[in-house]
Amino acid sequence: MRRRTVPPGLAALWALWTFVVVNLVIVEVLFLSAGTGQNGVLTAAKFFGMHAAVLMLLQLLLVARLPWFDRRVGMDRLTVWHRWVGVTLLWTVLTHAVLVVLGYAKLSGTSMTKTFLSLTDVPASLLGMCAAAIIVVVAGVSARYVRRLLRYETWHALHVLLYLALGLAFVHQLRETTTFRSSAFASVYWWSLWLFAFGALVVGRIILPVWRNAYHRFEVTAVVPESDDVVSVHVTGRHLDRLPARAGQFCIWRFPGHNHWWTANPFSLSAAPDGRTLRLTAKALGNTSAGLKNVPVGSRAFVEGPYGAFTSLHRSRSGALLIAGGVGITPVRALLEESAGDVVVVYRVRSENDAVLIDEVRDLVADCGGRLHLLTGRRGEGTSPFEPDGLRALVHDITERDVYVCGPPAMTSAVLAALRTLGVPQRQVHAERFGLA
Repeated sequence: MRRRTVPPGLAALWALWTFVVVNLVIVEVLFLSAGTGQNGVLTAAKFFGMHAAVLMLLQLLLVARLPWFDRRVGMDRLTVWHRWVGVTLLWTVLTHAVLVVLGYAKLSGTSMTKTFLSLTDVPASLLGMCAAAIIVVVAGVSARYVRRLLRYETWHALHVLLYLALGLAFVHQLRETTTFRSSAFASVYWWSLWLFAFGALVVGRIILPVWRNAYHRFEVTAVVPESDDVVSVHVTGRHLDRLPARAGQFCIWRFPGHNHWWTANPFSLSAAPDGRTLRLTAKALGNTSAGLKNVPVGSRAFVEGPYGAFTSLHRSRSGALLIAGGVGITPVRALLEESAGDVVVVYRVRSENDAVLIDEVRDLVADCGGRLHLLTGRRGEGTSPFEPDGLRALVHDITERDVYVCGPPAMTSAVLAALRTLGVPQRQVHAERFGLA
């Protein structure tokens, strides 16, 4: 438990906001010191272009999966921020592009169509147009109603095109001397910022995962059916005591030879890491998870992570309430191995037969002297147990506890709304949402 320290999540937010504010101040200073453009419209275009560059660099940091930041914020929250920054970036880039065309049209006294076509002959402008076009396409396929029509692998492949857009945008800015090379300080600043952002991305997304897999050499040691549609996969490796994994976290798993190399799924650790083995437990909800029961023992596993802030690092109270729905019990079951003090577990399933790992959960709750509430029933049958009155009836001192919530999106949203109504302090609420897209 933390005592008399700054909450880890708050420390990460301060670090992020400090980074954003400092860079915005520097950009404003560079904008004002570089002088005006050839007319007012082009000056405004430069303003939006410089801020679009900062947003792109912030996007890189949000998806870099830096361990210190991820353990304190969580990939689910980082993904939400990434989406909103992406929306802001889209409109900033479009505003910049329109103002550039409009500004040069005013200078030349021609139509915007003719000006646009003439700008395609300028290498710097053409690179910017290509980057903007890619951003628009990716934003379009990321709209929720379009995203639902696409397979995850298809959407992800299109989303990767954003890295190409960032590369084009970098060269575009490099060739625009009024922003990148307006002064010696400007050149040092922009080079440092781009190298830092790209370096963080390469380290977090490529170098660190490759190094960890080469060092630990993960291997499947057992595949254990837990029920008709639930399976646990046990993975071992070298020096696992040096893998910085904690109960409640998840990894992104690939099983080369069993699935395509690009097929990967996030699965929580269903047991606390003990320095010898890792265990994931998954329900057959898609092609990859359904095929886990056929993974050959002795085959290699490629493990990316661990990720997530759903850990005891954020524990601040002596009592804890762990709420799980369906297969969301897996990180909760792992957390139980580290739990101390007064622990209450609320486990929501359709029927007791659907209660994954229920025997293990019962044993762990008994070992720590806690209480288990197994709530069965389908959604919409009777009063929801996650209404404020229902939660208070189950746990009368709920406002004095840390509350961990993991389950389907609808359940998680209902619980979080009830906790707000009950007045549970936000710093005591820790939620893990399914899905990365």
